[in-house]
Parts: sequence; structure tokens; C-alpha cells
Amino acid sequence: MSRPRFEDEFGGSYILIEPGNFTMGDVVGDGLARELPTHQVDIDTPFFIGQRPVTQIHWESVMGYNPSKFQDGWSSGLRPVDSVSRAECMEFILRLNESFNSPRLSVDGLWRLPTEAEWEYCARSDTETKWCFGNFDGDLDEYGWHAGNSGASTREVGLKKPNNWEIYDIYGLISEWCQDNYRTDYSIPSRQAAYVDSSEVYAVRGGSWFTESDSTRSSSRSFANFDKSSDGIGLRLVWEPI
Repeated sequence: MSRPRFEDEFGGSYILIEPGNFTMGDVVGDGLARELPTHQVDIDTPFFIGQRPVTQIHWESVMGYNPSKFQDGWSSGLRPVDSVSRAECMEFILRLNESFNSPRLSVDGLWRLPTEAEWEYCARSDTETKWCFGNFDGDLDEYGWHAGNSGASTREVGLKKPNNWEIYDIYGLISEWCQDNYRTDYSIPSRQAAYVDSSEVYAVRGGSWFTESDSTRSSSRSFANFDKSSDGIGLRLVWEPI
């Protein structure tokens, strides 16, 4: 059965993610040290997450400019926005909350980035394999764009299969900024964002069009400085009821 959802003013769709518990980190056993130790996380309140990454047309409609590298072609507006720093993403979200934040499904809420725990919870979608579809990377082509099939470019969002929770492009296409500072202590059993005093380094998830398949796994982690702009990094929105 389809999950409850709403649409924003820019054609984006946001689906309900219900509370639950999952094991965060490298449960398969062949990931990197920064994905350990595995730990249990309780997602204790519901939230809505974008079915697709933020597109270029969405970003430009709010911000008035488009920093993306891949702007060629009539459908470029439907590609994910890229080359946005985390600082720019926070300004984008601030503008959304100021000007585009009417009640959704008769409930008030706020736009924000997903936390690392929320991101992985959504990517796993009730699985404990490398990807939602299993452990064989030969099946990844059906679900995401990566170095082996992207043609050295982003593509329009939503062209591949969604995961088990109807979320598209969670593997590859564009890496996504998270709310959290990147942390080496990976044992915090909370869905809340982790902040490290004075840190300017933030978590990034999902892999991208130029990364190898291993970087797109559900538990794979990366990081970037808050002011870094890369043609492999964009964002996906969360709408949190308040």
C-alpha cells in the first residue's frame, strides 16, 4: 500500500516515514572502519522525506540562481542540483521555512536536512543487506546512477527503481548533505543529529554519479567541509511535523 505523502509548490513529493528500530552501520561485515561499531537506533517520531533529491528548478525557484555543473539540455531542471555547499543548503532551507512552509496534511512542520540516522533508516528500508535489493552490486544499475553507468554526468531524478519505501535515487546520482557533523565516534544510538563543538565537517551520504558502487551502499559514509561545493554533492529534504 502506498505511503501517505504530500506535494510541495515545486512538484516535489514527500512520503511518510514511520517510527521504528534498526541496526546502523556495516552489518554485512566488509565495509570501512568508519561504519563501525554497528549500533541500534530508535526512530521515535515520524517525519516526511523527499522521494527525490532537490532538483535544479526547485533550487533556482527559491534561490534565484543555479550553481549546477550539469545544466545542458531541455530536461536539466529535473536533474539534481549540484555544487551546493552545506552553508548554501542551510540558506535554501531558511528561505523555504520563511516563504514556503504552509501546513502539510493539516499539520505544521519545518524543512531541514535528514540526520545520518534518518538517512540510513530510509535507505535500508527494512533491510540489513548492502543495498535494499541485496548484496550483489550487479543489480545496482536498476536502482542508481554511479561511475559504471552514469556516462560521467548526473541524470534526471526518478529514472531508476525506488527502494522498498518508494524513495528514488538514494543510491548514487548525487551525494546528499546530512544535518550532522561527521563524527568518528559512531556509537551514538540516537536519530538526533550529532554535533561536534567547533567542527566545520559534515556527514554526506549516498555516493554519486562518479563514485564506485561500494560508495553507494546503505551504510557507506563520507564527509565534507561546510563550504565545499562539488558537482557530486546535493541535498534531499526532510519535513518534520512540529
